[in-house]
Amino acid sequence: MFNKILSPMLLKEVDKPFKDDNYIFELKYDGIRTLFYVSPKTFKLITRNGNDLADIYPELKSVQNIVGKHKVIFDGEIVAFKNGKPSFSELQHRNHLKNTSKIKLMINEIPVYFVVFDIIYLDKDLTNLTLMERKKILNDFKDTDIFIKTKMYDDGLKLFNHIKKIGLEGIVAKQKDSKYILGKRVENWVKIKNFKKEYFYVYGFTKLKDKFALYLGEYKNKKLIPVGKVSVMPDNDVLRVVQKQKKVKNIFIDITEDINFVEPINKILVHYMERTLNNTLRQPFIRRN
Repeated sequence: MFNKILSPMLLKEVDKPFKDDNYIFELKYDGIRTLFYVSPKTFKLITRNGNDLADIYPELKSVQNIVGKHKVIFDGEIVAFKNGKPSFSELQHRNHLKNTSKIKLMINEIPVYFVVFDIIYLDKDLTNLTLMERKKILNDFKDTDIFIKTKMYDDGLKLFNHIKKIGLEGIVAKQKDSKYILGKRVENWVKIKNFKKEYFYVYGFTKLKDKFALYLGEYKNKKLIPVGKVSVMPDNDVLRVVQKQKKVKNIFIDITEDINFVEPINKILVHYMERTLNNTLRQPFIRRN
């Protein structure tokens, strides 16, 4: 198992937080989900897509110091912080670097951490143990400056209300007796995201395979700035309105897509996680009634 490229257990998404004595609750970190293979001779950071990020985040190699002579696979997230909060946008500055000199420079400018919430291998397969049994084994490994174990909470409602106040990404809920099922999205591990929501102007639309895309913008200094697009169903009310509008010319120099441009006079409420480095909405969607 230690010599194979594995896929992590995945979470289903639910809309509302809850409290259940059969579950533990943890913060959801906005980072890169990673299976961390580590031993005295091994250092691999395997993503959900099977890519190894060890060369991009070489500072995490120091975790070898805490595992001794053991062979271990941890499950967690590579996380960067900005203003004390996890920031995927900050992590993007490092995630696509390939130049060794630039990577070494960015170690100090944008430090990363491995936030660990599970262990699936310790010299043998641990996936048939329950979550709480695995957590007990994980607790034997001490936190360091860059290796941080997640804290468990027993009330998902209180935890979600807290993260909403401070603006974190969301929470996860995991059944205490759940076994680890590699590569599967399961019912007893769920995530509840803290989506932001704002109204944006619609300046265009286009037909997708079985949906439509609405192109979104916001005004800054009386100038319309694009923030991305969101997919909608054909029966969306705003889509029906803009489809009837008179088409206008493209006012953007750097947009060359085949879009039906309209005058940006209609707004739509969009939920999204955060904005990327170029001000594009991450994971935007329209909540249906």
